[in-house]
Amino acid sequence: MKIDLTDTTSSKINKALVQGRRTIGTPAVGMVLTLVIVTDEENAYDALKAADDASREHPSRKLVVVKRVSRSPRDRAQARLDAEVRVGTDAGTGETVVLRLYGDIVDHAQSVVLPLLLPDAPVVVWWPVNAPTDPARDALGKLAQRRVTDTYAAEHPVEELTARADVYTPGDTDLAWTRITPWRSMLAAALDQVDCAVTSVEVEGEEFNPSCELLAMWLADRLSVPVKRAVSAGPGLTAVRMETTCGPIELDRADGSLATLSVEGQPDRGVALKRRETAELIAEELRRLDPDDIYASALRFGVHRLGSGSPTKAAAGVSAGANGTSEAAAERPTPATVAKKAESK
Repeated sequence: MKIDLTDTTSSKINKALVQGRRTIGTPAVGMVLTLVIVTDEENAYDALKAADDASREHPSRKLVVVKRVSRSPRDRAQARLDAEVRVGTDAGTGETVVLRLYGDIVDHAQSVVLPLLLPDAPVVVWWPVNAPTDPARDALGKLAQRRVTDTYAAEHPVEELTARADVYTPGDTDLAWTRITPWRSMLAAALDQVDCAVTSVEVEGEEFNPSCELLAMWLADRLSVPVKRAVSAGPGLTAVRMETTCGPIELDRADGSLATLSVEGQPDRGVALKRRETAELIAEELRRLDPDDIYASALRFGVHRLGSGSPTKAAAGVSAGANGTSEAAAERPTPATVAKKAESK
């Protein structure tokens, strides 16, 4: 069910939501969070589709904030709010409100969004594109427990990582980091199978791909070894090669789907490592609302330190940084014992 409202207010939108729920026979709310999507008209459809798919796992109220550009000074002086309310099958699992802001109200989006937040429920703000320089200080970002950006969509992704590190606030995260969760899990599992010290690492992937830089920084931060960044034609991350005292370990994914894990003294194994859709990434981020300390530590390591060969942090483990992987129990930088100190960072 869809309800279109022109030149409306937050109060009228709330009434339309109640009316829509009653019409389709579901008066109870039954949603676990509010997801605020701040985007432009060009990217609104794809972002909302991804959020709808993710809502099957996380029933939510989705507020899509579209800031429309007014061309003339007269239009910019005339504030207007249009809304499209969707409930039932048109809204995935939960409710959707598409808010189109015109004129002066564009600079006061928080005053529109605040009355529409679910009471006593967490708030997540996601910027698919055009994220603010400091998400935690943004007017909408201040309303949220978690703030999700996507460095991959920035004009200069690698420089954006440095800017994100400078303003990091607990609760910030980035989809460029979420994309490498399977890689981190696979590398942690591979290193837990051997009892050797890692001496150097090479991360290979597309140029200007922030996920490649983040994976390299994570490895350098956790292992305290030199990490070299190599460039390939992609797609995305293509390989990680680790030299150890027991021989090389390599995770190679040339086609963006199936990877080959090679460990010295063991037969090569094919592992599924496909590139994931945005809906899967958002669903993963919505599973946790606490600060991601491992992301913060990797981000602050710094792109400029990659390949320098002189990391200064104390030895810590790969296993502790991978979401959903088990943590090892010793304190020296070898694959079997690389996880103990991650929680203390």
